[in-house]
Amino acid sequence: FDVDPEFSNTDEWYESIPEDHRPVKEQPYYHLLAENEHSFYVAYVSEQNLVEDPSGEPVDHPDIPDLFGPFENGQYPLHFQLN
Repeated sequence: FDVDPEFSNTDEWYESIPEDHRPVKEQPYYHLLAENEHSFYVAYVSEQNLVEDPSGEPVDHPDIPDLFGPFENGQYPLHFQLN
């Protein structure tokens, strides 16, 4: 739902990633609505680690109504201006 042109989180967050899996800072980082089998959350993901969801199905995340309008024609309109 948002993007930073390059890494813009804390050094503590960055250093918590194991060094052999740590992405470079000089790439876009995305704020994503995510989920796992236990919870919904907001993720901060480097461009190199993005994985497409080709299903075209609506997303079931409790924060959707706060950020987007109704799902139409395969997409959600944003309720705010991106960076």
